Order: sequence, then C-alpha cells, then structure tokens
Amino acid sequence: MAMPQNSTRENGFCFAQPLDFSCPSPHPSEAGLCAAREGDGCSTPLSNGMASSGAPSPSGSCAQPLCSPSPPQDETPLEEGIKYVSAEGEELACGWGGFAPGCLQPCNTSKGVLFFLCVASFLQGMTVNGFINTVITSIERRFDLRSYQSGLIASSYDIAACLCLTFVSYFGGNGHKPRWLGWGVLLMGLGSLLFALPHFTTGRYEARSAAQPGVCGGNQSLPCSQAASSLSGYRFVFMLGQFLHGMGATPLYTLGVTYLDENVKTNYSPVYIAVFYTAAILGPAAGYLVGGMFLNIYTEIGRETDMAPENTLWVGAWWIGFLGAGAASLLISIPILGYPQRLPGSQRYIVMRVSEAHQLKDGSHKKASDPDFGKTMKDLPRSVLLLLKNPTFIFLCLAGATEATLIAGMSTFGPKFLESQFSLSASEAATFFGYLVVPAGGGGTFLGGFLVNKFKLRCSGIIKLCLLCTVSSLLAIFIFFIHCPNMPMAGVTQMYNGSALPGGHLNLTAACNAQCGCLQDTYSPVCGTDGIMYYSPCHAGCKTWSVNLRNGKKVYQECSCVDKALLPDSGKAEAGKCTSSCAKKPLLLCFMFVVILFTFLSSIPALTATLRCVSDRQRSFALGIQWIVVRTLGGIPGPIAFGSMIDKSCLLWQDQCGEQGSCYVYQNSAMSRYTLVAGLVYKVLGTTFFIVACLLYKPPPPESAPGSLDASENGTSDLQEHKPSLPAEEDI
Repeated sequence: MAMPQNSTRENGFCFAQPLDFSCPSPHPSEAGLCAAREGDGCSTPLSNGMASSGAPSPSGSCAQPLCSPSPPQDETPLEEGIKYVSAEGEELACGWGGFAPGCLQPCNTSKGVLFFLCVASFLQGMTVNGFINTVITSIERRFDLRSYQSGLIASSYDIAACLCLTFVSYFGGNGHKPRWLGWGVLLMGLGSLLFALPHFTTGRYEARSAAQPGVCGGNQSLPCSQAASSLSGYRFVFMLGQFLHGMGATPLYTLGVTYLDENVKTNYSPVYIAVFYTAAILGPAAGYLVGGMFLNIYTEIGRETDMAPENTLWVGAWWIGFLGAGAASLLISIPILGYPQRLPGSQRYIVMRVSEAHQLKDGSHKKASDPDFGKTMKDLPRSVLLLLKNPTFIFLCLAGATEATLIAGMSTFGPKFLESQFSLSASEAATFFGYLVVPAGGGGTFLGGFLVNKFKLRCSGIIKLCLLCTVSSLLAIFIFFIHCPNMPMAGVTQMYNGSALPGGHLNLTAACNAQCGCLQDTYSPVCGTDGIMYYSPCHAGCKTWSVNLRNGKKVYQECSCVDKALLPDSGKAEAGKCTSSCAKKPLLLCFMFVVILFTFLSSIPALTATLRCVSDRQRSFALGIQWIVVRTLGGIPGPIAFGSMIDKSCLLWQDQCGEQGSCYVYQNSAMSRYTLVAGLVYKVLGTTFFIVACLLYKPPPPESAPGSLDASENGTSDLQEHKPSLPAEEDI
C-alpha cells in the first residue's frame, strides 16, 4: 500500500515518494532504519532506536539526512519502499517572522528553551503561589475584603486554568507550541500588572484609628456596625488579574512539558522536566521572601507614618512585587515567541523514540497514530474517549490528584501546624516551613527526574518507582502520632490558678483581671514570667509597659495575674508567645522533611509515566486532562479538606461581633491526630492507584519495541507500513 503524501510539509518530513525501508545489512540483526534523501542509499542503518557511529551528530541541521549516503554502486532500487526526506521549506531559525539574526541562533537549542521556560515557571510560581499568599491579608485590610472574598480571588486562578486546559492542550498540542507558550506568559504579565492596578486608582490609605491591645483599663474597639467600604468592589479587578494568571499558566505546564520532551532524547527528558519543575518550586520560596520584604515598606511610599509593621492596621507595599513580575513576564515572552515549532535536529529524536503507549485490547489506540488525528474539533470526543479507555492513564491521574491534595494541604496548613506545635509566630513558622520545602521539594523534584534518567527506566519501572516513593512517605507520615504539648494558656488550656478547666469550657475572665474591662476583639498574646501565656496584656492584668531595647519587644509590668512568687523580677509579661522547649521538635521536623521529599520525589516520574503511557499525538492533551483531574479532585478541594479537619482541633475561636472568625489556638494532640488521619487516607489511596496503574499497564509487544518508531506528536508516526514483500527481519 502506498504511503499518502504529506502535502503540507508539516513536522519536518515530506513524503515525495513511497518511503523505503530497504537497506543492505550484513546481518539480519543489524536491519534498521534507512533514512536518506531521495535518490540516495544508506550504508549506516539505525538499529534498536540508536544511531550507529556513522550517523551525523544530533546537533546538525534538521535538513540533514539521518545517515550518510552510500556510494551509488551500493544502491539497490526496490519496486516499493520507504524513504525519509526532510522538509526543506520549514523555518527552523530562532526569530520573529523574517527577522532571525544570527546572534540568536546559539540560543536555538533545547538548553536555551529550558532556560526561558524555567524563568517563566519561576515567575509564575513566585507570583501566584508566593506573592498572592503573602499579600492576601494586606489586600483584605486595604480594600475591606472578607475572607470568603479573598478566597474567591485565590480560586479564580484554578477556575481559569480548568476552563482553558481542554482547549489549550488539544489545539496547542497540534499547533505551534512556542507561540502558545509565549502568548501565555504575556497574559501572565498582563494579569500581574492588572493585579497591581487598584493601588494606583484608589486614594491614599487612611488607617482608621483604633487603640492597640492595651493594658488593664485601656482597651477600645471599633464599633461593629460599620458601613461596607466601596473599595470592596476592587475584588473583581483582582479576580480578573488572577483569571489572566490562570489562562497564561495553562500552556506552561502542558505544552511546555511536551515541547521539552519532544526536542530532547528520551533518556534526558525527565531531567529537563525536573529542572523545569524545580524552578517552579523555587518561585514560591522567592515570592515569600521578596513579598515579605515589600510588606515591611509602607504602601504609600514616600509618605510619613507613625505606624509600625506590627500594627494591626499596617498595610505594606503589596503591589511592588506584581509590577516587577509583570514586567519580567512581558520581557521573557518575547524570546519564547521567537522559537520555531521544533528545534533543529529534533526529528532524529522523534524517529529514534520507542513507543511505550498502553495497548488497548480493541486496538483503538492506533487511531492516534494518524498524522491528521487531533487537528479538528470533531476529533476531540475521540481523543477524550481514547484517554478514558486507557486505565493506566486514568489511575495515574487519580494518584496525581491524591498527591496534589496532600501538597495543597501541606502548603496551606504546614506553617500553621508548625506555629501551633512549636509555639512560633506566623513569620517564624513560615520561615521554618520554607527551610523544609525548598530543599525537600526542590531536591525531591530534581532527584526524581535524575533517577529515571540514571536507571533508564521504562514506563512500568517508572510507575514502580512512584509506588516506592508513595509507600516510603506513607510510612514516614506515622510521625504525626507524636506531638508537642500545648504551652499553658490561662483561661484556655488551664484555669488562671493552674487547675484544669471544668468540662473544657473557656473562661478568660478571673478575679485578677475582672476590673480591667478586657475585650476579645484583638488577640495579642503575652508570655508571663511564670511561663504561662495570656490572651492579651489586659487579660494578664498588666498596668504599665515599656520597650526592651535589646529586642524591641514590649514588656508589661505590674501584671496582677502573673505569679509573683517565683522570681525577684516576676509579675511581668513580654509581648508574644512563650517559647516552646519541646524535645520532639527535631524528630518531627526530620520526618516532615522525609514526607515532603518522597511526595515530591514521585512527581516527575509520575509525569514522565503519563507522557509515555499515551500516544505521542495525545501527550499535550493528556497532560491537560490530567491537570483538570488534579485541580478539580486535588488542588481545589485539598485545602478545604485539610482545613475542615484541622478546624476540629480548635480551642479558641476569634469573635467578630458575635460571628465565629478564625482560630487562635489549636489543641496540638488533636491537630496531629487529624493530620495523621488525612495523610493516611490520601497516601493509602495514592498507593492503591499506583498499584492498579502498574498492574493494568500493557506495554507494546516485545517484537515491536526495540527499534520501533514511536507514534510521534510531529506527524511521523505512520512510518510503519505493511510490506509483505520484505523479509520479516527488515521490518521495524
């Protein structure tokens, strides 16, 4: 049967005549691919998917043949055959339209693409997962937003991503990927600039006067009946900015991954993807650090204020980070837009690729090998059906969703867990958690890709590696059986006289502070010299205060509730929580590091297994569908599930004019217990899904795997042709 012509010259190949598999070989075992220009023979075959020593370097132009032409006398014309001819009309230079200066061409390599995509993923992580989480409290304060409104702002990113994933991954996967990526990064930049816009369109920030948590008899509070501020309408601007962030980031983690995968050797692909994702993990860490620095600058730059950053009415310069990230995204989109549809020399990697796609019983997976499959909307239902019929892909998606639930829950409530267990301030807890996540998360991500490359694992081996990592983290998660005891707090964990609370009921009022008129509007804990925490200086019965010149903290004196019989300098209290001396702290931190390490260690192998268990032409679309599953089943409900579990351990709730607010104090033993239950449930589910994916995976037949040509995303999949006249040993 004759091979159909490729009239569009797409994918770097044009079949001007039937392709020729015949290639003289001294031994049947050396039969391989004969790739040459039309009219030339081939003396150096490709066997088992690897180029022989006579093949030109992969760094050569994609217009070069895969192997050197043989002398004319060695040519053996066949009546019917297959020849591989490179497309000469395809533009492979790096540039914009007709402008492709030679100085840019050294960047037209896989490493150049990796660099720019890493910068883009770093900026995305820094903006969405760093700056947003850091400044959300300041935005609430500045624009009078409630918690559910700020939650809608955060969720707008995931909503936009879920809406765009199917469209972008389906059409972008068969289109010009760098252009989709470049326009996506451009949208991210516009979203960041739009997010910072409300700062410049509103008037100056005027803090409403309210006394700070005062000493005995000096408390004041704002009235509950305050009219809603007109500034709350700016939440729609923030939501639109986040929506643009979500739209722009959609191509980055679908098309960006497949563009890297198809332009490097199969063995190197996991390493490239691991570096790419490591940059995305380091971005949030930078966002927390840089965003925290900006929040120490007053939002109205150049204007004098007598407020300090510790003041509950302080609003930092939340908008600076978004301006910088937006400008950087706009700049980085320019070189990404200049890359060609495929890099020079990438065809030889495609031709040498070995298919590991899951084999369906009805053989319907072969439909995706058609070069014209997936280019029109009518193929979309068939594409979805092919993925749904792939059990390995489905269970890898479900396993990814369980891991995403844990990662989302950990990233949201990990600092809160450390803050409660070790009696840390919010900033100290965030710093500790950053020390855990950056080396464990970033190192685990890179190490996962390195292991796949080092041991040259096939798809089944990669799934087994994921299973090993999940089981390891499952065992380590039992560390949450251990917990640190709560620091004693008067009226919350014990009575003011040190006795147990009757029936567990809270009582912040005692004889020592009954005449102070203390209010519960603002939680401002102090640590007495007796080692007991108090809700506020007023609840400790303190009457005067001064500033400790060594650390800048307030020191309260004449505290009637603090035991004065222990030390000569007793009866005082210092602002802040009491320091925990929990001996289990190193053990908890160590095993939390292990849990995070092995959780991230399986991320790149799982992604690589997803890419390999589907047909090449469906890789981008498969990643898009996987991201939808991961976000809808894991990323979005994950923090909600963990939050509801952890809230069950709350001892002291904020009282906002009769309405329950956030939790001030958690019971550490209950928090550890609920965290253990949630972690075990999701880790057991993840382990089960990986086991099922491994058992149901059906690789290609052994006789077609070595040296076979993969169904490629670039339209070269249909190189295998039925040829009854050729000997069996010359088939590939």
